[in-house]
Amino acid sequence: MLDLKQIEQAVTIISAEKKIPKEKLIEIIEAAIRTAYKKDFGAKDEEVIVKLDFDSYEIEISIEKTVVKEVTNPALEISFEELGDDADDFSEGDTIELDVTDEVMGEDNAESFGRIASQAARQVIIQKIGDTEKEKIYDLFEWKEGETISMKIDIVESGKVIFDYNGNQVVLPKSEQVSRDSYVAGARFFIYVAEVSKSETWAPKVVLSRKRAEFVPSVFAEFVPEIGEGIITIDKVVRQAGIKTKMLVSSTYEEIDAVGTLIWQKGMRVKSVMEEIGGEKIDIIPNSEDMGEIIKKSLSPAEVLKVEINEEEMHAKAYINASERARAVGKNGLNVHLASSLTGYKISIEDIEENK
Repeated sequence: MLDLKQIEQAVTIISAEKKIPKEKLIEIIEAAIRTAYKKDFGAKDEEVIVKLDFDSYEIEISIEKTVVKEVTNPALEISFEELGDDADDFSEGDTIELDVTDEVMGEDNAESFGRIASQAARQVIIQKIGDTEKEKIYDLFEWKEGETISMKIDIVESGKVIFDYNGNQVVLPKSEQVSRDSYVAGARFFIYVAEVSKSETWAPKVVLSRKRAEFVPSVFAEFVPEIGEGIITIDKVVRQAGIKTKMLVSSTYEEIDAVGTLIWQKGMRVKSVMEEIGGEKIDIIPNSEDMGEIIKKSLSPAEVLKVEINEEEMHAKAYINASERARAVGKNGLNVHLASSLTGYKISIEDIEENK
């Protein structure tokens, strides 16, 4: 038997815990009962109406059919002949609701249908709760894609970090975490809203990150008002999360130094950003029309003596004193790799013998 009192209690608890309106949950349960009815009693294309009355704790199940002279689809149509004495009350094309509650909930079927309907409702509720929570999270972040938000950690479990955002739990997946970060409940972090999307075929999707390259400029925007004002632009950024970021930057006005604005007095701004991203090193390179100069500075902290560029092959040779090689190449080749990614040129490091 389908126990509506138990269902009502479950709806109340789930609504409170998951912050899902009771009406939405009731709609989900009614949909599950419709599905169960079609599976055991009706046809797939049948129009089934289910109403749960939590005042009287009664269920009403009916099927909707169209009145026709000659039936071609029994699941959707009913003839005047089948209507018997009631036929005179209807015209062809009218819609009629036929109450099948007694058939379904009668003595012979009540127990089995109640069990099947309860199982279907449970499965659909679990699925729909997930979908509803995704919709709710989507609504929270719909207009925040590309922004950075400060959030407090609620729970850390099984590699996932769960943050609290306006009373809602949102997940920073392991794949978007930075290994050098220390995630502890109660700690506050900047989180980058990397993706917010949905379509007719896919469930809503919100991806939070601290690992993506775009995260670093978004943190700079929190400390450098000139970015929001359009005075300073971060033109390109490449990153090995947790180790190093390189940024190509420019200024709208010649008299304003983009690099100096981002670093600020005593390095105040860049240090604040580095603290927020776990101490990761940041190289800031001024953009210009001179690609040779950009390549030189992109190999910071190494001192590059000269650069030869082959535009056709998108290849550059950077000449350094041999003592600078380790700094130019970087650990495991990371520095030259990031410089190549930033400039778009394959960069070869060439030694020049130093004068003895």
